Amino acid sequence: MESARVNNFTIIVEKQFPKDIVKASFPLRYGKHSVIKTPEYEFLFNLNGEIKFIRGLNLKNWPHLAEQLKRTDGNDWVFYSVGDDSSDKGVINWMGEYYLPCLPYPSNSVWEISYFSNPNAMSALAALSQLYANLFGVRRDGLSPTVRAFIDLVVDNDEGVLHEKSKKLFSIIGGRVSVLPPDTRHVDYEVIPLMIADGCLYHCKFCCVKTGEQYKVRSKEEIMEQIKQLKDFYGRNIENYNALFLGNHDALAAGEELICMAAAASFEAFGFDNSDSRVPKQFMFGSVDSLLKSGSGLFEKLNSLPFYTYINIGLESVDAPTLSYIHKPVDTPKVRDAFQKMLDINSAYANIEITANFLLGEPLSPDHYQSLAKLLHVVPTASRGKGAIYLSPLMDSPKKRELLPKFLEIKKQSRLPVYIYLIQRL
Repeated sequence: MESARVNNFTIIVEKQFPKDIVKASFPLRYGKHSVIKTPEYEFLFNLNGEIKFIRGLNLKNWPHLAEQLKRTDGNDWVFYSVGDDSSDKGVINWMGEYYLPCLPYPSNSVWEISYFSNPNAMSALAALSQLYANLFGVRRDGLSPTVRAFIDLVVDNDEGVLHEKSKKLFSIIGGRVSVLPPDTRHVDYEVIPLMIADGCLYHCKFCCVKTGEQYKVRSKEEIMEQIKQLKDFYGRNIENYNALFLGNHDALAAGEELICMAAAASFEAFGFDNSDSRVPKQFMFGSVDSLLKSGSGLFEKLNSLPFYTYINIGLESVDAPTLSYIHKPVDTPKVRDAFQKMLDINSAYANIEITANFLLGEPLSPDHYQSLAKLLHVVPTASRGKGAIYLSPLMDSPKKRELLPKFLEIKKQSRLPVYIYLIQRL
């Protein structure tokens, strides 16, 4: 780590923060980043010289010192808010995290918070543009080679370059990731995306994030080429990652051989074996049918991999009329069987955690909520502690904030942890 004072700002090159992502009420800082501090803002850059976080340092022009802006690999800016209720009955109770990600695109949040309407957040982004201009004109005389190289790296990764890099990422994986599993909140949504299949087994009426294409598994050759290109794309900054997303909407249906091959190859190529004491995590989606069809051999192999694996299953409802209403082509016995298999796997395997999604929305009947509350209330003791339940507000539900009492009632009755599923893309 090396530091320097340049004009009216301080530069710290490659500061090592804690490697693990922890749940904390103060801004998340993890991995190795370089820092530029001005009198008004703190800017964090990753090992490729790409801007990652912006935080205000003056309460006169920043809403809360614990809030920040974060740029994703998809080049979205997400504002991390403490919400309008910072008690243990607020955001941490709803999300399982201390922050509410306020997204720049339509989502299913029950909180209508747009940072675009916040002049302070917009001023921070304007300050970033000014920072690029200031760094471009900085005199390099007297600066160490390390600081000069860092300034050049940042200047070479301005806003236009970052936009083009995001397009390159989408080209490598075959399109934008329209939704990440809710469990990726445990790594602050910082995952390397590897697509092993496309499309979905179902085409449910309520779903707003999946494509209409038929399900198709990618070849081993395609997957290995994708891994090679992803390694080149992330460059030095790959050491800040410790998590893999096997996509897209139903990777579990790709089968034992392909899943385990992709996971093992990624572990080696992306350097997850160099992560010291941290256990790498991998995330994927599954469906009712892909979970029920998966044999014990797959779970034995997943459990033996050097990952802690999260598999998120869309169950949606245990009420037959509701399943019919959302055009989900499964019946209630299948949903109940999948839920029971989730509990059994979570009890049997130390390195696998299956979670489930159910719907939350104004058009849904009282029977939907009553049957769900009953299902979650009778979970046996041995199955508790793993397997979060996520309630996903329908996008077209007109009064999302009014859904919170329903959410809180189900959470109160459930013997499993229950949180809101905020649809977030990469």
